[in-house]
Amino acid sequence: MKIIAVNAGSSSLKFQLLEMPEEKVITSGLVERIGHHNAVFQIKVNGEKVTVEQPILDHKVAVDLLVEGLVKYDIIKSLDEINGVGHRVVQGGEIFKSSVVITNKVIDDIESLNDLAPLHNPANVTGITSFKKALPNVIQVAVFDTSFHGTMDELAYLYATPYAWYEKYGVRKYGFHGTSHQYVSEKAYAKLGNKDAKVIVCHLGNGASLCAVDAGKSVDTSMGLTPLEGIPMGTRSGNVDPSVIKLIADQENRSYESVLNDLNKQSGYLGVSGISNDSRDIVKGIEEGNHRAYLAHKVQVKRIADYIGSYYVYMGGLDAICFTAGIGENSSLIRKDILEAVKVLGIDLDEAENEKRGEREITKPGSKVRAFIIPTNEEVMIAREVVRLK
Repeated sequence: MKIIAVNAGSSSLKFQLLEMPEEKVITSGLVERIGHHNAVFQIKVNGEKVTVEQPILDHKVAVDLLVEGLVKYDIIKSLDEINGVGHRVVQGGEIFKSSVVITNKVIDDIESLNDLAPLHNPANVTGITSFKKALPNVIQVAVFDTSFHGTMDELAYLYATPYAWYEKYGVRKYGFHGTSHQYVSEKAYAKLGNKDAKVIVCHLGNGASLCAVDAGKSVDTSMGLTPLEGIPMGTRSGNVDPSVIKLIADQENRSYESVLNDLNKQSGYLGVSGISNDSRDIVKGIEEGNHRAYLAHKVQVKRIADYIGSYYVYMGGLDAICFTAGIGENSSLIRKDILEAVKVLGIDLDEAENEKRGEREITKPGSKVRAFIIPTNEEVMIAREVVRLK
């Protein structure tokens, strides 16, 4: 069967069409700058990218363009070949503990969580409603970034804030990148051959988070109420004293929103280095002797090591560390420095394997804690959920 996996943003829409259960990618593409006259529609046809620039003023136009393009470019013969659509939804709150078939009630419930993800959930709903109009007779499934973390104990997800905040407003840790953490940890369990193993997944990209997985279940994760909490990222600060916001707002006569925007978009690699949010530029800066680039890298490494150490204690041991996403899969330096920082746990890095790319083990035989590179595939996880619920 053919399943479309969709990731809708406020002005973008990424997609893959997969043949299931073979998990074969038939085509992929994206629509960028939705809402503008110079929007871009890109789709792979016979392995080659076809790019069209044209006005795409809303998500409905983008979805119609995508769906019609599948037939226009002879990727499928008819829309009847599409058997389901899976939608990434960022915030499922405490309502959605797992993926669900989308109904009008589900859409209302997703919208009720908009305050917890004001930049993401409204865009996700826009994508859902647009696909429901374009393919009204096809099953639509919502797959939540947060649902994999629904197994966390309240000791892990509660903040030490007034309990009424949690009761009234849902103030707690939710965690994100759940689809990626689930996919990678499942692959790790297959490699380890131990269903009770304790695994830490490091999803390291421009957005980055760690997840502690014990016997297949998420027991803790680094992102919180929003993706701002946790380790430093490409442009996000990660954990800071909340008083910083008031201090900067007062000193620079700025609004709370303006300072929060800096913590989300001007911090992390970019803020510390002053160079870039791209790890490749950071590595280049380190090689050129730029101290701030070195600091940006080392501050992140230290914070990742802090989380790994805390998860080791919380789970009462550790069997494997997995690296995934753009930086985790491609930067041998970040993997080497992280594993060096936590080598006290009994990690014996195979430096030659670490310099290679692709799915592999990067520790030597006999290493007490094993380490793997495992490329993530969130689209496959979304498609699997559609098949499961169909």
